[in-house]
Amino acid sequence: MPQHRSPDLLGPPWLAETIDLPPDEEGTVVATLVSATAEAPSDKAVLHLHGFADYFFQTEYADWWRQRGYYFYALDLRKYGRSLQPHQTPNYATDLREYYPELDAAWHRITERDGHRHVVLSAHSTGGLTLPLWAHDQRLGSTLAGMVLNSPWFDMHGSLLQRTVGARLMSRLGRRRPRQQIPRDVDGFYARSLHRDHEGEWEFDLAWKPLHSWPVYAGWLRAVREGHRRLHRGLDLDCPTLVLSSGATSRPLRMSDEVHAHDVVLDVSQIRQWSPAVSRHVTYVAVE
Repeated sequence: MPQHRSPDLLGPPWLAETIDLPPDEEGTVVATLVSATAEAPSDKAVLHLHGFADYFFQTEYADWWRQRGYYFYALDLRKYGRSLQPHQTPNYATDLREYYPELDAAWHRITERDGHRHVVLSAHSTGGLTLPLWAHDQRLGSTLAGMVLNSPWFDMHGSLLQRTVGARLMSRLGRRRPRQQIPRDVDGFYARSLHRDHEGEWEFDLAWKPLHSWPVYAGWLRAVREGHRRLHRGLDLDCPTLVLSSGATSRPLRMSDEVHAHDVVLDVSQIRQWSPAVSRHVTYVAVE
């Protein structure tokens, strides 16, 4: 059955199509595939995946690829961005494999329907964990032209005690009480450093990417930690992979230039440590 693509909220040349998925305990479920053509016809494409409390709006990034002959596709996962519905808990999942159906559907549209044979995967933050795990499990291996992971979330920051004993306790809580909200102090510096109405340069919908993020639940955190454990064992991918991070991590106490010059969310040393686990051919670059 042909899929219908309609103009996206980003304006021309962006189109969006809804991917209908089986309902879950909250009701109907959809994902959204956003796309734009390359500046010249080719068989090359990029599939991009966002992070937590995020969705696709980074058209400047996409334009870089499009100018080089790549069709650009970005997937808003279920319960994120364009795919978020009023009856749903934003960004909630209890297993990262819950996202595989929409990733499979996007892959089919890109490679089978649209005929692209040279496909690069691209992802940010939590997407940088989910997308390689999916590629590994679906045995995409050598069929991928490459992978670009920007500040991927490869481990939980905090002390060794928090990442071991604390993680085991959180895993038990996530299994027994997945909807238990985890208290956390979010200063909003990261989103403020991005949004043009604050201290940033970009325009995005604060209803989908709030300044103070979304609530985090025990079941979701357990899913992420299981993803970390699987990644740390090493993935069976051999495509050329570029892993990018900031030059350093900072935990600023106030909004300042320090926020713009550091990663204020993830631990850069962990990204560096675990990058070799994601593929057999990895280039790591820290951007000062």
